[in-house]
Amino acid sequence: MAKAPYIEDHRLKHMLKVAAVSGEFPVRNVALLTCVYGTGMMLTELARFPLKAYLNPDGSVRDESAVTPDIAYNGNERPLYWANKKVVDAIDKYLVYRVEHRHRVTTKQAAYRGLDPEAPLFLTDVGEPYKLTERRTSTGAISYSCDSLSQFFRKLHLQAGIEGASAMSGRRTFAVRLATGDRPVDLKHIKVLLGMKTLRATKALIDVDPVRLGKIAAGVF
Repeated sequence: MAKAPYIEDHRLKHMLKVAAVSGEFPVRNVALLTCVYGTGMMLTELARFPLKAYLNPDGSVRDESAVTPDIAYNGNERPLYWANKKVVDAIDKYLVYRVEHRHRVTTKQAAYRGLDPEAPLFLTDVGEPYKLTERRTSTGAISYSCDSLSQFFRKLHLQAGIEGASAMSGRRTFAVRLATGDRPVDLKHIKVLLGMKTLRATKALIDVDPVRLGKIAAGVF
């Protein structure tokens, strides 16, 4: 199975710039892209991730959270850290939009910035949760997909001239950057952050060809 393409820094920046001036909901779209590329979350996780896992009751951003078993794509809980300023800034701007447009607000304005803590962090254009599609394999195993978000992410990439990419590109790009950054992170820690079961699977996700490595190195500065 072909890997999702790694997105170099200059292409990611371009995509975010295009998203910021395109469509009817640019603030949310930028936040979605930034969150996927900055945390490595899967779309089914993002569709169900609750606001209370991002905000404390007093409205401040949590330092540490988790993708809980009921949300995680493989049923395994993993830690999630809200330490990236770009990610936090993008989400906070979107939450201001949600309050202004009354998307899942509550009467308790002093708690969770006036937003419903049980509602998903990200909502559709009309302020509703994204719908998941349940699929059952021949062995009886159940999996979920968020087709609307999947199609939307392909559109966000295509409108920036990036073909063949999807939300999985965000997850892979997050992993590759952890492994090849100025302060490389070891496989064990990347495995934990991505919630992957084996080091082999983690390494397979990160491995890139020599030509691609050269492009990564060229774009570091």
